Amino acid sequence: MLIITIVILLLYLLLIGSFTFGFDKVKTIPLEDLKAKIEFSIVIPFRNEANYLPDLLDSILELNYDKHKFEILFIDDHSEDNSVELIRRKLNKTQIDFRILTNENPSASPKKEAITKAISQSKYEWIVTTDADCKLPKFWLDSFDCFIQKNDTKFIVAPVTYHNSTSFLKRFQLLDFLSLQGVSIGAFGINKPILCNGANLAYTTSLFFDLKGFDGNSTISSGDDIFMLQKAISKYPESIHYLKSERAIVTTAPQQNFKSLVSQRVRWAAKTSSYNSLFGKLTGMIVFLMNGFLVCSPLLVLAHFISLKTLGYVFIIKLSIDFLLLFKTARFFNQESYLASFIFSSFMYPFFSVYVVFISVFKGYKWKDRAYNK
Repeated sequence: MLIITIVILLLYLLLIGSFTFGFDKVKTIPLEDLKAKIEFSIVIPFRNEANYLPDLLDSILELNYDKHKFEILFIDDHSEDNSVELIRRKLNKTQIDFRILTNENPSASPKKEAITKAISQSKYEWIVTTDADCKLPKFWLDSFDCFIQKNDTKFIVAPVTYHNSTSFLKRFQLLDFLSLQGVSIGAFGINKPILCNGANLAYTTSLFFDLKGFDGNSTISSGDDIFMLQKAISKYPESIHYLKSERAIVTTAPQQNFKSLVSQRVRWAAKTSSYNSLFGKLTGMIVFLMNGFLVCSPLLVLAHFISLKTLGYVFIIKLSIDFLLLFKTARFFNQESYLASFIFSSFMYPFFSVYVVFISVFKGYKWKDRAYNK
């Protein structure tokens, strides 16, 4: 058992260590004072988001970008609240070019259907996607514009984090989310991109249609972002980039309670079996083995398969490499203050992670008041 423990730990160290190394390889991009050239179609699907839309709409009004160089396509997925009314009331008397489209028929993946419909009716070559529960930074589109002008790119992944992380549950989510962002950036640094987030993503319409959109994964309810990334990697690996810019950071709201958090994470985990990235699957397997070992470790100690001293060493080593990547990520997002919750969260995370994996295997989930199978 000691040999197995050492192998798992070494694999984990190699994996997280490579992401930590890769994180610094992705250079932070400063915002340059260039004349805006790129025109954008911003795509925002929504369903019953009246609680969050005011913050999003306020941030849209504060965007620095030339109002004549972007349009916004909102896609209503059968909302039952006053979301549509909120959007119209806030934007009708502004110079912002916006439209509200409607998802006609519910499908297995309504968000993908919404994005596809919006892109088919968009006016501009560059699509930028975000979510209705997000806040956009003032120089968001300027950051994309500057990056596109200076790089040969078709697909851009950009940073996302949580705001309003006041309770321990929300701080736990933030640290978990920051770790995913660290892995996302680090994977780009070692030329093995595996993660992205549809709350802050940009690609060309020609790429979308060239890759035939979501064909091949349209029956999977989530994954509009990662499946598109994987398809883009398979055909245009040199044209995919990470926009590591503080001016491009989109913030979103954490889940309000444990039940909705589990539902969200199960939704994320449920699509992993459909990934075609071998490195992505290997990453998930190594992380699961490490967390699974820690969950089982009390029983292994009681059964004398490993000593308490060995367990202590394993936990401290894992804690150290995790903290290094998380610290780099938190510093980039200017959220170092939340690292105070790191130790306690580290004790909880293996149990939470393993629980989510098992739930995602055996059960479906509920999202936006709809039930989905795996």
